[in-house]
Order: sequence, then C-alpha cells, then structure tokens
Amino acid sequence: MSATATRQAFGEALVKIGSDPRVVVIDGDTKNSTMTDLFAEQYPDRFVELGIAENNMLGVAAGLALSGKIPWAATFATFIVGRLEVLRMSVAYNEANVRIVGTHVGVGIGDDGASQMALEDVAALRSLPNVAIIQPCDRLETIQAVEYLLDHVGPAFLRLTRQKLDDVHAEGYRFVFGKADTLRQGSDVTFVATGSLVQEALAAAKALEGERVSAGVLNIHTIKPLDADAILAASRNTGRVITAEDHNVNGGLGSAVAEVLAEGGVQARFRRVGLREFGESGSQQELYDRFGLSATHLADAARALMS
Repeated sequence: MSATATRQAFGEALVKIGSDPRVVVIDGDTKNSTMTDLFAEQYPDRFVELGIAENNMLGVAAGLALSGKIPWAATFATFIVGRLEVLRMSVAYNEANVRIVGTHVGVGIGDDGASQMALEDVAALRSLPNVAIIQPCDRLETIQAVEYLLDHVGPAFLRLTRQKLDDVHAEGYRFVFGKADTLRQGSDVTFVATGSLVQEALAAAKALEGERVSAGVLNIHTIKPLDADAILAASRNTGRVITAEDHNVNGGLGSAVAEVLAEGGVQARFRRVGLREFGESGSQQELYDRFGLSATHLADAARALMS
C-alpha cells in the first residue's frame, strides 16, 4: 500500500488535463507547495504566478472563467477562507466557473503550526449557495475528482492535504460527484468521514471488529452537495452515527450531517469528531492524538455510543 499527499496527486492530475487549452492555473506564491509547479513546467504559457495577493488571484480567476477559460486558483486553504468577500462577489455571485484549490488543510499539516491550519474553510464555503466542495481521501480519488472538475459547471472548492494518505481505493474505483462512497457496511455504528479521517475511520472499524462491533464507513468526498439519502439510510440501519473530519465541527461535515439527520427526522445517537479549538504545532500523529482524531479515539467514540 502506497501513501501520497492529495496535493501531490492533484499536481500530477493537473498536468494530465492540461492538454485542454481552456485550462489556466493561477497560484499565490505557493507553487512548490500546491504542486502547481508541475503544470508550470509543462504549460508555462498557461500558468500565472500572482504572488502573495490572494484577493487579486481570485478576481483574475473569475475574469478568466467569465471569458471562457477553466481557471484553477491554488494556495493554502487558510489563505483562501480569509478572502470570503471576493469569493462571494467575484466567484459565487457571478457563477464563475472557477476551481478553487486549497491545500494544507487541518491540523494534519503538523509542524507548520496553527496559523497555517485551515479549520474554518468548509464552514465558510458551505455558506455560499452555489459552490461545490470536494475533499478526496486518497490519490486515486483526487485524480478522478480533478478529471471530473474539468467539466463541472459552476464554482467548486477542492480541499487537499499536505500529509501523505494511504490508498483507500483499488484500481477500478469510480468517483461519482455528490454520491457518498460506502467503504464498509455496518449494523452497529456508522462512521461518516471525509478526507484524511477516512483512513482513520477504516482503522477504527477494523479494531472494533475484534470486539464484535460492526462499524460501517461512509466516505464523504463531496461535502456539498451532501448525499443525504446515503446518510439517512446508514443512520436508520445502525442507529448510531459518528462524523469525522480534520476541520472544526461547527459548520463542517459534522454540522452538515446533523442538519440532514434533524431534517430527516431520524432518531439516531450522534457524535461529531473534529476540532473545537485552534490547532497547535506538532507532528501529524501527535496532533491527531491530541485532538481526538486518530483511529484509537474514533473507536473510543464508537464504544461510548454503544454503551
């Protein structure tokens, strides 16, 4: 089993779709980190470095989109969420066909520290009515999400990791926008996870097997639009739901699933696992343990719901 950061898979996939002359890539002085440098080397005439000027980057991206191009505007996700006004007016309100790419998400970035950790980006972009949000959980899913976004109509946000993630999917997997990916069936509890927490949820489910606890795992690669039908079906089946995300639970996947359960009238025991405070500096594993995101803590959350 190999491990690849989803930002790396994104950079490689971007080169593949670069044969389409509509594709233009814009970066905010982070090309060596967002991996857009791979596209820049291959297609220098369609790569624009705008420096540390994210407001301008998003405005230029909107203009390119409204001119018929398919711009990919990339930087750290924490720098994107701080430009919500420009995203709202220039991109979302104008229905500009922009691909917003935010890397280095969550406490999983580790030693870079709290100031670089995007923990509010999903909440902010969920509030914009027409912006799709995709967070792949491994290399293959990232590649297919990029390929899908080439033809997606409307603005979209792609959320990517700095750290390497294990391969969850085998060759033959097909990404389907807006449809939850059932990785494990369960009868006792359901983990509803996204991004880097998918592999933690799978490890937790495996550990619970030895205790005769049947745990299902739903991979939510599309946070918006959310697959409400899959979540309601799983919650009715198990009666216990745990969301897992490397993001603040307020406004993130946890809030989105809570809304689905409440509006669907499902009586299920429910717990949100995610951040409720700012991050800290440390290794990825140290921080996942510190903030309760690791497989061990997810298994503990399931045991608590079972008791």
